[in-house]
Amino acid sequence: MIITASTLKRFAAASLAAAAFGVWAVDGAHAGTPEKGRAEVLELKVRNDQYTAVDLGPAGPSLGDMDVYSGTAVKDGRDVGRGGGTCQVVQVKDAELTSQCLITMQVARGSLTMQSLWTKGEQGPLDMAITGGTGVYSNARGIARFWDIATPNERARLEILR
Repeated sequence: MIITASTLKRFAAASLAAAAFGVWAVDGAHAGTPEKGRAEVLELKVRNDQYTAVDLGPAGPSLGDMDVYSGTAVKDGRDVGRGGGTCQVVQVKDAELTSQCLITMQVARGSLTMQSLWTKGEQGPLDMAITGGTGVYSNARGIARFWDIATPNERARLEILR
């Protein structure tokens, strides 16, 4: 199987979307703290900034290959945070590649971490688990969902529990 730049860009953008969304979530903390047990819901657009694919094993798709990316979260036309991460191939099954994606987003009031498994070519939105953070998000958990990955209309929704 040949992985095209377009496929890799889509994959990287998915992960970046999660990261960018996390940044806006931290910025949104200034609006107040939700009641215990209630989710803080944040929505934003994603602007992908940098991306590269690293072919670590034999030439072509193989275990260990990695996508590295960074981007900016945008809310109401203004930049509200930055983040980045990696997606590394953890399983190769015939032409199907599954990667583990890890993202960190940092802003003034803390950071969020997110992760997921993603199989290249999957249709539909991508969900990532919010696995923790620092600052006001030190006990964060929840789900980040991304749509229209690697397009000018890329968007994300983060549901944060603390």
